[in-house]
Amino acid sequence: MASKLLYVHTFGCQMNEYDSLRVQRLLGLEGYAVTENPKEADIIFVNTCSVRAKAEQKAYSLLGRLKGIKVRNPNALLVVGGCVAEQQREKIIERFPHVDLVIGTRAISRLPDMIKEVRRTRTQKWLFPESEESCGMEWLDSSSPMWKTGIVASVTIMQGCDNFCTYCIVPYVRGRERSRAPQEIIAEIRSLTAKGAKEVLLLGQNVNSYGKNLDPPISFSELIKMIASETDVLRIRFTTSHTKVLTEDLMKCFAEVHELCPQLHLPFQAGSDRILKKMNRKYTQTEYLRKIERLRDIRPDISLSADVMVGFPGEREEDFLETLKVVESVQFDNLFSFKYSDRPFTVASRMEPKVDEKTKSRWLSTLQALQAEITLKKNLAEVGSLREVLVEGKSKTGRGQLTGRTPQGRIVNFVGPSSLVGKIVAVRIVEGYAHSLKGKLIEE
Repeated sequence: MASKLLYVHTFGCQMNEYDSLRVQRLLGLEGYAVTENPKEADIIFVNTCSVRAKAEQKAYSLLGRLKGIKVRNPNALLVVGGCVAEQQREKIIERFPHVDLVIGTRAISRLPDMIKEVRRTRTQKWLFPESEESCGMEWLDSSSPMWKTGIVASVTIMQGCDNFCTYCIVPYVRGRERSRAPQEIIAEIRSLTAKGAKEVLLLGQNVNSYGKNLDPPISFSELIKMIASETDVLRIRFTTSHTKVLTEDLMKCFAEVHELCPQLHLPFQAGSDRILKKMNRKYTQTEYLRKIERLRDIRPDISLSADVMVGFPGEREEDFLETLKVVESVQFDNLFSFKYSDRPFTVASRMEPKVDEKTKSRWLSTLQALQAEITLKKNLAEVGSLREVLVEGKSKTGRGQLTGRTPQGRIVNFVGPSSLVGKIVAVRIVEGYAHSLKGKLIEE
């Protein structure tokens, strides 16, 4: 058993999950093993999210609770990273004096050295490089002894965002767009597949903009084709996309690249052109719907999901009805919906008038009820169909069931032997539920 233990708690997006893996790998090289119990950890790393106020408050609540562990074990180091750390470094140090180290989103590669410095000096530290040049874009190789992979693995292909939507804090906490070299990505995916990964999820705040600042430039569609032709990965997915840079070449990949799953997450955020303009989204409702129509022309069986918020400053009832109109028109397979909340330093936080909480709650309930009907209808329509399912592991439902996903990303639970994990099998869908499907394995 390792003498040094690391506990990691992650809030927020898949990018944060990937960053937490980097932390585990880096500290694994220093002799740390992961524990699920913070009380026994030598280092506690809290990876925070500030995209919405709720996630930020959850992080603050956890930091408060961790004070008790520090009292009982003063030698344990409490480290805070992620977007709240990037944005609220002074507030964290002032509010939580038991925190030992606060690091920015572009400083993960320097974490082992900073931990040694804190232990040596026994003083609070923070590290926030202002650019990628000052901290480097180190992406730890997956040959690290702490590397663990499942059937599905995430790979970050770029960081940052240049869009500056008025409600969004990402450009301020993640920086401007910067892409990894394609051969570096290919090498990581090859390493992952050698360790058992069958599917990769390509991550970025705006993957459609991948490669535009590389020398020579390369498009995201070209990267997808390279991954398909130069690695053994069976399935490729990606997130997140932006409508204004969803190109014809990229859309055609859904028909031309066999490994690319017919599933796209394409946030629309609001249905009203007036609100979209205030958000600085740089497209209209009509332009969004045309992209959806084109996607379905190219790949009729594509699964679509989106992000949408309600209660943006100045939003009125007629604006909200436009959002419902888009949801009715598109018939998304899934929708990730939430109430707008002011984020510090953003343009939208200074906009007036604010929408009251009662109205936001009513709109959100209406929107979610509509989408629940649509999702259930789509899942029920799957009954009787034969689907190829990549088996990811044992189902959380128990009862000897396995779980996996269709190419469209739908979760399927079915009875089968554990030897099928990692394989693509034929499954007949026999029941549809609100969030998943039940299937019957087709024996060969």
